[in-house]
Amino acid sequence: MFTATANLILPSTTTGSFPRPRWYDVSLWGRPLDTCMQDIRFREKFQDALAVVISDQERAGLDIVSHGDFHVDEDLAGRAWHHYPLQRWSGFEGDYLQPEETTAPWLHYPPGTLLNEIYTGWRWPHVVDKIEHRPLDYPKVWRIAQGKTRKPLKFGTCCSQVMALFLDIHTPKYKDKRQVIWDMAEAMNKELLLLRDAGCRCIQIEEPTFHFMANTYGKDHEEVKFMIEAFNREVQGLDDVELWIHTCWGNPNMQRVMENTSYANSIEIYLERCRGDVWTLEMKDRCQADLELFEPFKHDLKKKICIGAVSHRALQADRPEDVAAEIRKALKYIPAERLIISNDCGFGRQGCNREIAFYKASALAQGCNIVRREFGFPTTYVPAADPKLQIDVVPGR
Repeated sequence: MFTATANLILPSTTTGSFPRPRWYDVSLWGRPLDTCMQDIRFREKFQDALAVVISDQERAGLDIVSHGDFHVDEDLAGRAWHHYPLQRWSGFEGDYLQPEETTAPWLHYPPGTLLNEIYTGWRWPHVVDKIEHRPLDYPKVWRIAQGKTRKPLKFGTCCSQVMALFLDIHTPKYKDKRQVIWDMAEAMNKELLLLRDAGCRCIQIEEPTFHFMANTYGKDHEEVKFMIEAFNREVQGLDDVELWIHTCWGNPNMQRVMENTSYANSIEIYLERCRGDVWTLEMKDRCQADLELFEPFKHDLKKKICIGAVSHRALQADRPEDVAAEIRKALKYIPAERLIISNDCGFGRQGCNREIAFYKASALAQGCNIVRREFGFPTTYVPAADPKLQIDVVPGR
């Protein structure tokens, strides 16, 4: 169901999260958004911040914008991306350091490294009762954000199975993580249906774990099959929504998390076995490894493919011609009408500043225009590249 990208060729967007303005210094810290909006300072800052991040993306020239994940707390290395639902659904309690023995096997790092500090420093609630949905206020966030733009707004959220990586069970009501994941999938589905009913027609589910797990256990392992079922349950009933599936290989404070990052074991899963309309892949930071895997699917792609053409990890602001070169590589394997251009993962996970994120985003839009002109496709106006609109211009005589 293509809504946001229905009539666009080589549309540009960003994954979702964006660096905050320096003055946007408030967080929800577990409180309902509806409660925080009664505080006139929070209400003003939150609405103004959404206006600013959307304005920045429009000025950059992006075709599809996001709310920047500005409802998520500003905390250590982006923990709140997982934590936002966990703090609000019933069945969870407290914030605890996670024991090494229950940490996912691919998330162990030696002392003296940043990833060790992050993964040992993050705190998580315990599962202490049956998990049930409570409102996450996604419809309210969407209404505020979409009300500030006429462009399609993509609303992203962390999915249930990646949150489960960090949870320890402290109740006899759950015997294993599968039950936890399934109940969280059902809880998230209730919120996504409320978001759809509010009018949102472009939703991004972030980081199902198929690609991690297929590389560890094999693509037909029972754990992988269960995760596919859980994902499909999570997005059930969203048939009139353009559904994006975001995948990368980790983004705590913009750090590389894994060595084995091949999509070879999971490409068939994402293309054929899980519901959705758009699949996003981390590509730029991996030198477009695995791009050739799309060759057999080139003439029968049921999903659109969104490739990262700029890295969220590199501080060098890409040039438009660099992005155009990445697009040309991708077009050898993916048809233009099925290709979307983005960044590898979000910019707003502590490690990137706003100005660099802006110019990377604009490079995406300008790079798309370079290739569109080569093929005779319509281009998108990019205010950031308009000579008349540059900030500092020496007055003429």
